[in-house]
Amino acid sequence: MQFGIQRGLTPAIKGLLIANGGVYLLQMLTSSSAIIQNFGLVPSAILNHFYIWQVFTYMFVHGGFFHILFNMFALWMFGTDLERQWGTREFLKFYLVTGIGAGIITFLLTIYSSIPTIGASGAVFGVLVAFAVLYPNRMVYIYFLFPVKVKYLVMVLIAIGILAAWRNDGDGISHFTHLGGALIGYLYLKSDWWRLGAIFRPFQKMRFKRKTRVKIKHNRKQAQLMDEVDRVLDRITELGGYDNLSEKDKKVLDDASKKLSNKKD
Repeated sequence: MQFGIQRGLTPAIKGLLIANGGVYLLQMLTSSSAIIQNFGLVPSAILNHFYIWQVFTYMFVHGGFFHILFNMFALWMFGTDLERQWGTREFLKFYLVTGIGAGIITFLLTIYSSIPTIGASGAVFGVLVAFAVLYPNRMVYIYFLFPVKVKYLVMVLIAIGILAAWRNDGDGISHFTHLGGALIGYLYLKSDWWRLGAIFRPFQKMRFKRKTRVKIKHNRKQAQLMDEVDRVLDRITELGGYDNLSEKDKKVLDDASKKLSNKKD
């Protein structure tokens, strides 16, 4: 049974731990409430004051020691293997897409709310879903005692989130953010259109086709030029020398010589 943690910190995980830890330290040293209001996700502030940066910055703001501890522990536990498999760039891209996506969903579902949403849980839930999809039978231990397969753990967490969101019992947890991160993470894995690289793929294809057409056109013109040169060279043999060529034929050879010279340069 494998727990899903390999030795050492991968670069993206290390960077995210430092970033979240640094913001939390700043909260402790300054006015945490001001940071939460300005950089947490406050839907009414986005709607009325266009604080659109909050759909990104809320991921790095936390409400207490155990809040950041559990989020960072889960990120380390489940994110390490993903980053090793995908690479740092792809993992970081996935983390940011799921976190921002979860923030956008939270904004749309609570658009008039003035209650801040904070924490990395949306992105972490995306990481959990990705881990469950790629390593469904990997075993983890609840409270370090009870073994359970990751796929069942994630299913239970999502079911709890759906029930809690439906009941809306005011437990202070943003279940919409958790579920949004899980949904975006799943869609990202299952559909190329959620990958940032794929967004630009149609433009890359258009650019490639355009360059190919230009190259074909250039090659066609070059072939026509060489045909003209061959014709003129044949005329030199027929007429008994270069001096007997017409001015038009001489110009063909002169133009061809210049073009070939420029190409070599």
